[in-house]
Amino acid sequence: MNQKSKPTWAGDDLLSRFVNVLIQTPPIYAVMKQQARRVLIKTAEKNGIPWRKTYEDLENSGIQNQLAQFTNPAIAYPDYYQVPFHAYDAGNLCWPAAFEAEPATYAMALRVWPQESLTWEEAQARLRGSFHQVLAEYGPQEVRDILDIGCSVGISTLTLHHYYQSRQTGPVHTIGLDLSPYMLAVAQRRDVNHEIAWIHGNAEATGFADCSFDLVTLQFVTHELPGEATLAIFQEVRRILRPGGYLAVVDNNPKSPVIQNLPPVLFTLMKSTEPWSDDYYTFDMEAAMQTAELEYIITIASDPRHRTLIARRQ
Repeated sequence: MNQKSKPTWAGDDLLSRFVNVLIQTPPIYAVMKQQARRVLIKTAEKNGIPWRKTYEDLENSGIQNQLAQFTNPAIAYPDYYQVPFHAYDAGNLCWPAAFEAEPATYAMALRVWPQESLTWEEAQARLRGSFHQVLAEYGPQEVRDILDIGCSVGISTLTLHHYYQSRQTGPVHTIGLDLSPYMLAVAQRRDVNHEIAWIHGNAEATGFADCSFDLVTLQFVTHELPGEATLAIFQEVRRILRPGGYLAVVDNNPKSPVIQNLPPVLFTLMKSTEPWSDDYYTFDMEAAMQTAELEYIITIASDPRHRTLIARRQ
């Protein structure tokens, strides 16, 4: 059994430092960034995900005119959010990132089970279902109010909302919170039945009242954060959770043999588009939950690449 706590390409290991030097060399970084995009698009389109069509449809939809209605002018963007990532110079604060988020998310799920002949729809359902299975066993059984932090274009939010709505008779009120108004505009467009409230906000200081939620989730968000931001978010989550409410986090698993044994080309491309990788793979998530005065419950390898962590406010 693999006992390493993190990949050797992350943190302060020699291999990690070498990769970081490459990424910090502008001409090499430019090539890496473009290659990372090509890998994503190729994976998507060879599996039937309409990457370019999705982009073109959104670009021609007039959605750009709706940006102001999703923008909170009082938001001060943290420094960590204003660096290039996901191969976009402006990070998530641009239309290309928002237009490509949905097909990129579908392509990500396909990479979890590369040896299986899954459609992208099947892979996406399995990815979300693996998270929900952990919630079913260790999370809340009844919820009234859910907050999905870092909701992006709303794939995680809508799926989670439908999961709980189908399990109980009472109404479920769900909010998707994100720092990118571009992402929120696309999320609203995808939410054809207007089931979710989409809020432009900072997860470290949400502005919600104390004890507002039964469940808060961060789905594939924490690998995009420095550790200090993750801790600050956990502290804010404790404040806005009701007593007995739950925090659930799903993200890359530092102990996953699949993650640890990625081919050099792939982990180099990954690091080139994820500037906080070293922070994430060396950050003690469980300890941070406890520091935030949450009752840490469990960490489970919920699929071959990802882990789910559950904590509760006492």
